[in-house]
Amino acid sequence: MCGRSEVRAAGLIIFRRVSAQIEYLLLQASRKEAHWTPPKGHVDPGESDLEAAVRETHEEAGLDSKQFTIIENFQTIMKYTVNRKPKTVVLWPAEVKDPTAEVTISEEHVDFRWLPLAEACSLASFPEMISALQECDEFLKKYYQE
Repeated sequence: MCGRSEVRAAGLIIFRRVSAQIEYLLLQASRKEAHWTPPKGHVDPGESDLEAAVRETHEEAGLDSKQFTIIENFQTIMKYTVNRKPKTVVLWPAEVKDPTAEVTISEEHVDFRWLPLAEACSLASFPEMISALQECDEFLKKYYQE
């Protein structure tokens, strides 16, 4: 159970497979920092982490839960501090069923890109996000070999 001062968020590391390569969806925030992340956001009261991840993906990227498959047996957890409060972000990988699915960003974002791991990591810039993408990529490579 989290303390009241902890900020909790959840999201999906949306990916697609194109010509045997995995590409990740990153959204560019419209705020001044303009960082790039997968769709994610705060967990609302009474909402599970996974429910929040699906809701945030729909709100931020316009992708409905019928358009992707969540791989629930893997998650990566990021912990860092924002405004002097601890923040925990839980992320699950989710593959879009149609690699040409239309992404419709919310007003919270100004751009989106589908990128292979190296380019996604260079745009992500935050060490915690880079580690999350790398962990996810390692898992997916093993997952699709089985």
